[in-house]
Amino acid sequence: MAKLTLKDLDLKNKTVLVRVDFNVPQDAALNITDDTRIRGTLPTLKHILQSGAKKLVLISHLGRPDGKPVAKYSLKPVAERLQQLLGENVLFFNDCIGENLKKDIDNAPQKVVLLENLRYHSEEEANDAGFAKQLASLADVFVNDAFGTAHRAHASTEGITHYLKSAAGFLLEKEIKYLGSAVENPQKPFMVILGGSKVSDKIGVIDNLLPKCDAIIVGGGMAYTFLKAQGKQIGNSKLEKDKLDLAKSILEKSAKLGKEILLPVDNVVVEAIKADAKVEIVGENIPDGLIAVDIGPKTIKLFEDKLKDAKTIVWNGPVGIFEMDAFSHGTQELGKFIAGLNCVSVIGGGDTAAAVAKFKLEDKMTHISTGGGASLEYLEGKTLPGVAALTDAPR
Repeated sequence: MAKLTLKDLDLKNKTVLVRVDFNVPQDAALNITDDTRIRGTLPTLKHILQSGAKKLVLISHLGRPDGKPVAKYSLKPVAERLQQLLGENVLFFNDCIGENLKKDIDNAPQKVVLLENLRYHSEEEANDAGFAKQLASLADVFVNDAFGTAHRAHASTEGITHYLKSAAGFLLEKEIKYLGSAVENPQKPFMVILGGSKVSDKIGVIDNLLPKCDAIIVGGGMAYTFLKAQGKQIGNSKLEKDKLDLAKSILEKSAKLGKEILLPVDNVVVEAIKADAKVEIVGENIPDGLIAVDIGPKTIKLFEDKLKDAKTIVWNGPVGIFEMDAFSHGTQELGKFIAGLNCVSVIGGGDTAAAVAKFKLEDKMTHISTGGGASLEYLEGKTLPGVAALTDAPR
C-alpha cells in the first residue's frame, strides 16, 4: 500500500481513534446474531493496546437512524460483546461528540472506549468539517479499519483525515492487499464468478475485470438477462428488460477480447418461490410460467471444470437463492469446490460472504471481504475515499 499502515505508527502514550465497522446484525431483542465484524477488528485493537497506547477510542455506525437517536441502533450491545471478545473493560459513552467528552475519556479508568452511533448525527454522512474536527479533537492519531464504509466520503472516514495523521488498520490493509492484487496483478488463470439478481449491479465489475481475467462465470438472477439476450427462453425468471442491449454488448465485447462468459446450461425451476415448492430441472430454455432459482447439475459440472486449474478466483454474488435451502445447492457445491482448490480465493462481501458462512467454508477461503458495496466498487476499479484520504507512506 502507498498509505501509512498501523505498523508505521508510534502509538506509545497516544490516544488512538479507530473507525471500525460494528454495523452488526441483531435480532428483535437486540442480541447480536453475527459478530464477525467485531472479531475482524480484534488484531488491530490488540496491537494498539500492546503498543502502549494511552487510550483506544472506537467509533462506528449501526443501521440507518437518519441523523437522530434511535434506541434500536444504539451501539451499547456492541460494547458488551466487544468487552467479552477483547478481554478488556470497555466504557460506553452515549454520544460521539460533546463539550466534555475528551476530558471524560482522558479521566476514565478504562483504556478502551466505544462511542455512540455516528449516524445519530446527520453531519456524519454529510462529511461536515466541523463534525469531523470534533471527532479528531478526541485523539492524537487516527486508524481506519472499517473497509465496509471506505467507499463513502463521510466525516469519520474522509473528513477526519484532514486533522490527524491517518493509517490503515490490519483489516483494511488486508482487504486492499487481496482485492488489489486480484484486480491489478492476479495469478493466472484468473476466473471471476458473478451472481446476484441484477446485471446492472455488476456492470462496472465486468467492464474492469473482463480484459484482465481468463473467463467470467455468470449465475444467479443476472444470468437470465444474458440468456434472454442470446435468444433463449427464460420463462418467468428474473429479467432486466432495459439491460438486454447491454448484455448483448458485453457478450460481443467478450468475444472480441477472446474471453469466455459461461452461462447456465441447465436450471432448477419452480412455479413459485416458496420453501416447499416442487422443483424440476430443465435445460437452457425455461418453459413459460416457470422461474429459475438455482443452477442445475450440468451447469455445476461446467463451472467446476472451468475453475479447476484457476490460480485466482474472485467470487461476487451467489448463483441461486441460497437463503432457501431448496435452492442453495448450486452455491453450496461451487463454494465447496473452490474451498478445495489450491488457489487464491477472494470472496466479495455481502451475500457471497453470508453464503460462505452458511456453508461453514470461511476458514477454507483465502480472503472474505467485510464490505459488500466497498468490495464491489474496488473490483470496479473505483477509488475508495476512505482509503485515498489516509496519510501517504513516505516514498
